[in-house]
Amino acid sequence: QVQLVESGGGSVQSGGSLRLSCAVSGITSNTYCIGWLRQAPGKEHEGVAAIDNDGTTHYANSVKGRFTISQDNLSQDNTKKVSLQMDNLAPEDTAMYYCAVVPQPGLTKWSLYLQRFGDWGQGTQVIVSS
Repeated sequence: QVQLVESGGGSVQSGGSLRLSCAVSGITSNTYCIGWLRQAPGKEHEGVAAIDNDGTTHYANSVKGRFTISQDNLSQDNTKKVSLQMDNLAPEDTAMYYCAVVPQPGLTKWSLYLQRFGDWGQGTQVIVSS
């Protein structure tokens, strides 16, 4: 059973930074796409960034140049750890952030696949004040 645990959310002022982490266990496939989704109050879910097993990264236009997704080295128990470094945060980045995974890499529509078919974590709240 795939399990995802997010951490690192919090409150920050506009222009500040936060780093989110996601620990993913139980993946049996050697290929995957792990990403971050978010949902702002009153809005639909949207993809933020994702990373494939080969290190290929994907970003939403709204976060390009401000957010960086990375994958840490695998632990001995094959838990995957993915981080999202968020810099120059703005109030519109306020949302619940979720980590999600699908076994398919190289997806053009990575956001849609993660939303519809991914395993999700419980989420971590990010609040950016002006």
